[in-house]
Amino acid sequence: MTAPPMLLRLYAGLAALAVPLLARRLTAKLTDHGVTPARARERFGHATQSRPDGPLIWFHGASVGETLSLLPLLTPLQAARPDVQVLITSGTASSADILSRRLPPGAMHQFAPLDTARILTRFHAHWRPDLLVLIESEIWPNTVRSCTARDVPVVLLNARLSDRSLRRWQRLGAPARWLLAQFALIVAQTDATAGNLRALGADRVQVGANLKAAAPPPPDDPAARATVAQALAGRPVWLAASTHAGEDAAILDAHADLRATRPDLCLILAPRHPERADDIAALCRDRSLTVTRRSQGDGPTAAVYLADTLGEMGLWYRLAPITFIAGSLGTAGGHNPWEACIGTAILHGPQVANCAVDYAALHRADAAQQITAQTLAASVAALLDDPDRAQAMAQAARICQQTQGVGTDALARLLLAMTKDAAP
Repeated sequence: MTAPPMLLRLYAGLAALAVPLLARRLTAKLTDHGVTPARARERFGHATQSRPDGPLIWFHGASVGETLSLLPLLTPLQAARPDVQVLITSGTASSADILSRRLPPGAMHQFAPLDTARILTRFHAHWRPDLLVLIESEIWPNTVRSCTARDVPVVLLNARLSDRSLRRWQRLGAPARWLLAQFALIVAQTDATAGNLRALGADRVQVGANLKAAAPPPPDDPAARATVAQALAGRPVWLAASTHAGEDAAILDAHADLRATRPDLCLILAPRHPERADDIAALCRDRSLTVTRRSQGDGPTAAVYLADTLGEMGLWYRLAPITFIAGSLGTAGGHNPWEACIGTAILHGPQVANCAVDYAALHRADAAQQITAQTLAASVAALLDDPDRAQAMAQAARICQQTQGVGTDALARLLLAMTKDAAP
């Protein structure tokens, strides 16, 4: 293996120096969200589970959406080779919480090791992975180097490359070419992304299944759904999903406008980070909107039902005939729309760089509609007044998802064939 360019070696040194500065903040961020101190130490390579016998595939995704997109691969992978072990790493408390309920038997979760040589050495000494699979844009230079130096193949799945990201990679020049050349395989979301990656220096690129579209829908509790539906007592309802700071005010303004002519309308507002619930409740009161909170055991009896819990998005998507998927009015870059394709019409804002390919597919199928903060109220009103249109959009989204998410069985077989110590 050729030596990495000077810029990557400089990055490695700076990353090591940054660990003492980041350690307390990273640990506090996890423990503040209910993670035990022992599990927080996983970020520094200290394992909290034993490594099972057999070949081990290490999957890594940034947070909830990326890691959940892996689930369609796990069933065919484990069915084909029951002796192959699965380890998934991520960096957020919310992903750990949701994966604890949705991972199949035999799959494990740990918090991702920081991208420094010493921490990664500790991680490898315990887990001894036989294949690393990164998701979307989670390309960490030292993590990749730690595997290739140990003859562990590295794969990038569901690769996406926005125009902005492409320009950044182009400016890197030789370091980008060296890093992309380390991948044994890159599976891109689109032909355009594949072409851009080849132009940057990647030489083992193909186009494959959309993993997020193939992921199983978020689960719900039918009894809980019946209870909430009964409490709504036939009121019209819409959902704002995964909202970020800076978006709630515009959403609540739209809801206040809608209630001027629909006084019984209920908004279910599910923030991306439930710890913001107090701030959102204050915004409701500023607009004279009554509010009840899921986390406090309340029912949806007010103007706004604050769904300030984790792991219940499947419930809200199934209850609401109209959903605005947030993270798309500000700088978050949008969120995965495929998990909403279970019976709700989809609205979104203009800022969806993180999932532009997904929304483009939904728009081609007439299954989603782009709005702005100023047109949100009118768009929701139009769908409330035309439930057949809302239902048609929801059905089109379901069909679109089914056509996008094919090919996971073949991809699972390909990963098995690339696993260093797994027999074909």
